[in-house]
Amino acid sequence: MKILSILAHPRSDSFCHAVSERARAALAAAGHEIAHHDLYAERFDPCLSADEAYTVGDTLEGAISRAVDPVVARHRAEISTADGLLVVHPNWWGKPPAILAGWLDRVLVPGVAYRLAAADGLPEGLLSVRRALILNTSDTPAEREQADFGDPLDLIWRNCVLPFCGVTASQRRVFRPVAGSPDAKREEWLHETEALCRTFYV
Repeated sequence: MKILSILAHPRSDSFCHAVSERARAALAAAGHEIAHHDLYAERFDPCLSADEAYTVGDTLEGAISRAVDPVVARHRAEISTADGLLVVHPNWWGKPPAILAGWLDRVLVPGVAYRLAAADGLPEGLLSVRRALILNTSDTPAEREQADFGDPLDLIWRNCVLPFCGVTASQRRVFRPVAGSPDAKREEWLHETEALCRTFYV
């Protein structure tokens, strides 16, 4: 499979980086083709400009050519041909980091990720991505996440983003709590990451 890997964490020594690296190594060992982007390392600009703002009737060619930033054009082209998606990011305030939210705004646009063909607001998914794996880190215990917050990250990915882009199979795993976790626990999570990548992308 052609898998697009997106990493969003500003510190290169973060556990998110370790998870992404281990995931990509497992995918490469399984023979998958990987295009990887560390958004912070690449200094991805999250701000959608007026010039590249999407239109309802846009085509893939139009959406790619109209991207003012060549980096965005490359990302749009890569996601349009990917079979799989891997996204690694922390849970910050119940949402992805701003740089990743901006990536969604600038890359998953009409003509690339979906098409609005009717006035009912229900999009037609355009991506060829068959499987999307979202790996998160968090310091909030699972019980409190559900009881107090309702797991907004799960709602964002599973209800608001992936299904409207045509992704039919998705899985999300949260490693928590990361703060204060011993090395042995982190290594256990990294082994789990490898196993997930070996079994999910088939």
